Amino acid sequence: MSLSLAGLANNYYQNYIYQQTKATGQNSGTDFNSVFSAKKTGNTGSLQEAKDTSTSNVNAYTEYLKSKYGNVTIQSVGKDQASLDRIGKSMSGSDVVIAPNILEKMANDSETAAYYEKKIDDFFDDIPRSNAWFAAKGLVYEPGGVVVHEDGSVTYISGCSDSPERVAQVNAENKEKREKKAKQRKEAIERSQEEAEERRQQIESYNQKQAKTEALNKHIVDEENSNMSNLVSFAIASYENAANMYSESVIANSITDEVQ
Repeated sequence: MSLSLAGLANNYYQNYIYQQTKATGQNSGTDFNSVFSAKKTGNTGSLQEAKDTSTSNVNAYTEYLKSKYGNVTIQSVGKDQASLDRIGKSMSGSDVVIAPNILEKMANDSETAAYYEKKIDDFFDDIPRSNAWFAAKGLVYEPGGVVVHEDGSVTYISGCSDSPERVAQVNAENKEKREKKAKQRKEAIERSQEEAEERRQQIESYNQKQAKTEALNKHIVDEENSNMSNLVSFAIASYENAANMYSESVIANSITDEVQ
């Protein structure tokens, strides 16, 4: 659950004091509120001291964020899809990526820290609800993390995938579809082969009938030619016989005339 502004400031203060004590072996007496009070009144000492103090704030605040969220990376990430995809692939579900300039503002301003920590907390607090919502759809929610960009905008990175049951169901449906298509292709090939065989038989039967018809026609023509040849031969023979008989008759008549 998100902390209140006062709670955030107190957590930061406690963590900052802890870091200072750990580093020096004693309570330095420097706290979050006193740093900002000094800045407001201009009582910051030298420029280098102010810079060192700011750097110390950033380091301490970074450790605080890591203790709170775990995987915290200080990095500028573009808002384009390619950059988000690239950083998303490295996230494991509890990642926080903050641009250096925003981190510095958070480390040195409690209101800015509260604003962005709430943004981050909202993402992680919403994970149970998102898990339930996606589960109701047969999906698995896959949170990635939160990115705070240089311009101060915040991007939540997450995705979803099919549940194991849904994956098994889809695989079974796809397998059934593949088997059905394979069966349809096999049946189509078999029908095509049957149709091809039927056409081959029809062509063969037609060719056989055509051959018989041509043979019969040839026989008829040969028979007709033979009959015609016989008729011609008979006619010639009859003509020759008639001619012979006429010649014999003429010769006989000539002999009779000579005798007389």
